[in-house]
Amino acid sequence: MTAMAPARTETDLSFLLDHTSHALRSRMAAALAEIGLTPRMHCVLVHALEKERTQIQLAELGDMDKTTMVVTVDALEKAGYAERRPSSTDRRARIIAVTEKGAAVAQRSQEVVDGVHRDALRTLPDDEREVLVRALNRLVTGHLAAPVEGPVQTRRARERTK
Repeated sequence: MTAMAPARTETDLSFLLDHTSHALRSRMAAALAEIGLTPRMHCVLVHALEKERTQIQLAELGDMDKTTMVVTVDALEKAGYAERRPSSTDRRARIIAVTEKGAAVAQRSQEVVDGVHRDALRTLPDDEREVLVRALNRLVTGHLAAPVEGPVQTRRARERTK
């Protein structure tokens, strides 16, 4: 005998957000691959261009573990887009400096990222687009601004365990 599944009383927000997030990430990866980058490479380049940042700071911003960050920076160095240099403020720390070639590809990759986001939002009517973006911003700065600590940590796809 099979049990009856409980009736759902609310919209499955987890499914909606997970599915759209996965689909958006896959579109982003495919679009950036066309110019020879990964989303992580794009993230590192853009954040390293903003100001002097260490590898550890960039890893935190990109939600990458140490190993993934090293592999990403190695790939950027191999492509001639970035290099590790001593920090101007802490001689023990190394920063990721973006080369001229890297700055040019970062500009192009930002255009690609903006295009993917624009294309996704363009599928909605203007009034719905504005409501969606405003609502997501409210969730991300309000009720869902930070994960809840619990007995079992929920990991994000690129998050390391503590």
